[in-house]
Amino acid sequence: MGKVIGVISLKGGVGKTSSVVSLGSALAERGKKILLVDANFSCPNLGMHLNLIDPEVSMHHVLSGDMHIENAIHEVENFHVLPSSIFPRKKIDSLKLKEKLAGLKRKYDVIILDSSPALNEETLAVLLASEELYVVSTPDAPTLGMTMKAIKLAKSRGTPISGIILNKVHGKKFELSLKDIERTSEVPVMAVVPHDIRVLKSLSASVPFVRHHPESKGGVEYRKLAALIVGERFENKRKNLFRRFDPPKQEINREIFYETIFH
Repeated sequence: MGKVIGVISLKGGVGKTSSVVSLGSALAERGKKILLVDANFSCPNLGMHLNLIDPEVSMHHVLSGDMHIENAIHEVENFHVLPSSIFPRKKIDSLKLKEKLAGLKRKYDVIILDSSPALNEETLAVLLASEELYVVSTPDAPTLGMTMKAIKLAKSRGTPISGIILNKVHGKKFELSLKDIERTSEVPVMAVVPHDIRVLKSLSASVPFVRHHPESKGGVEYRKLAALIVGERFENKRKNLFRRFDPPKQEINREIFYETIFH
């Protein structure tokens, strides 16, 4: 039986959808059966990231009752995608998301939901359908404020938050520190993804960043998080002696999570 993971943020532009695509690709590389679902029904863009511009059958057709969910699944790369329609023709009930996904958990190891970047019914649908959550944030005060709001909302619904994906990190002193973010949010940072202009390059090619630039620091971070999600060890081909004695905080958080959850 697979698990459903929601990736949320209440602020646009943080790289939430790119993170969903990268995690999906990294999990598929590990031989897992992966389904990515665009649950941003009002402004979907998961399909846009993977050259599924105007699918004939989408989540909108499923939620409106016109199509069976398996007819809306598309194969992209080495994983499956359930896109939504940019210009839907019918109204939908987004709160039926959990019900529609229930039968697919037997077919996939992990189902990842890309949520709406807003405080609306679509985000609530993702919270209700998910078994665990990751919150995507950037290291600045306005985004952290919205991140805390997302965390508060998730906690009020009782959905476990596994961690924060800290994205677009420049490594500058003016950015919020990882320590400050964790202390303020009371949620551990599980991945730190550096700002990388090549993310836009991979987007223009409709190829997941982790596959387009597999040896990048960001690509490695997504692969490490993907391994953690399925309870596996990440074997780093590039050994760093100094990191063994002074590992970054996200490495420590992942190790604690691994030992706590899987051991």
